[in-house]
Order: sequence, then structure tokens, then C-alpha cells
Amino acid sequence: RRGKLQRESDFMASVDSSWISWGVGVFILKPLKWTLSSVLGDSKIPEEEEVLIYVELLQEKAEEVYRLYQNSALSSHPVVALSELQSLCASVCPDERTFYLLLLQLQKEKRVTILEQNGEKIVKFARGLHAKVSPMNDVDIGVYQLMQSEQLLSQKVESLSQEAEKCKEDARSACRAGKKQLALRCLKAKRRTERRIEELHSKLDAVQGILDRIYASQTDQMVLGAF
Repeated sequence: RRGKLQRESDFMASVDSSWISWGVGVFILKPLKWTLSSVLGDSKIPEEEEVLIYVELLQEKAEEVYRLYQNSALSSHPVVALSELQSLCASVCPDERTFYLLLLQLQKEKRVTILEQNGEKIVKFARGLHAKVSPMNDVDIGVYQLMQSEQLLSQKVESLSQEAEKCKEDARSACRAGKKQLALRCLKAKRRTERRIEELHSKLDAVQGILDRIYASQTDQMVLGAF
């Protein structure tokens, strides 16, 4: 049994438009080539103008996306950038349009919600296997912004650490070449860089501390909610 086929237009109509307002145009203007022939692998079936969706396959693939997220490091965060999620799901979603369609299915099941913030889409997942996702709120947005800050600070620390290491190697090379003044300048540059690293580490620790407290609070709420 091949299962139920649904017209794309009917599928779109079955999803709350307030959940998918960001994506409607993607499917109306650029419909997926998930046609009867391509999904069922039958080249004898002529393609129809209306895109047909194989509902069971859509549900199965959406479940794969959900489980990929749950089993990844991203699940430690309540929200995630859509671009990061797409990278994680590359093995399940061969192209962007398929990825969006699977997200729409998860939205239909109330397992994700999506918000656009400063031009970037943020995805929030339901926190339990059978839970429904709660609406995106100011705390979620704040957490996302803190996560972005954490990532930027970590990248800067890594970059400066490499810079400090280069200064050290340059100082050694200058010493071996008998260029003491150059070696001293390299060592001073290394110390300046290390001071900047210490300052950034302090900021990073502060951001991570806030995030840890938020995650601990959310975990406590989930535990209490289970009783």
C-alpha cells in the first residue's frame, strides 16, 4: 500500500497560516518537485501540475528531523538557528525546499515554532517527546541572543589564542636570529593579546553562567511538570 497522497495546496491549507507565514511563498512560488512520480519512483506516472505529497513519507522524514535534533548537542538549547538545524539535517533533507516542508509538518504537529528575529529565523522545539511546543517568548529570544554572544566570544578567544601563539613563535625565531628588539616586541604583543583573551574569558564566563542558570531553571520546571 502506497499510502495517502495529498495535494500541496491542501497541505498548506491544513497548517495554521500564523505558523508558516514566513514560508508560504516558498511553496506557492517555488513548488517542491515532490511529485507522484518522484516520490513513488514510478517513471510511468505522468507529472501533474499540482504537487502531490506522500503524507506517510512526510511524517516519517519529519520524525527523523525531530530525532536528529533531540540526539544532537543542539537539543541542550531551547532555541536554535534555522541555519544550524538545516546543517544538522543535511543527511535527511537533500535540499532546502524539502527541509522547509518537513519543518512545516513539524509545525503542523505543534512540535516546532519559528520566529524571524533581525532577519534570522529561530526554531523552538517542544521539550518533551510528546509535548507541544509553547509560543516563542522574550526569554527564548534573549537566550538565543546570549547563545549568539557566546558563539562570537568563543570564536574571538580562539582567534586571539592563535594570534598569541604566533607571537610566541615569532619571538623564538627572532631570538634564534639574534634580533632581540624584534623578539621583545613580539613578546609584548603576546602579552597584550593574552590580556585581551582574559577579558573575553571573563565576558564568556558571565554569558555561560547566565545560560546555565536559565537551562537549570527550565530543567527544574520540566521535572516539576512531570509530577
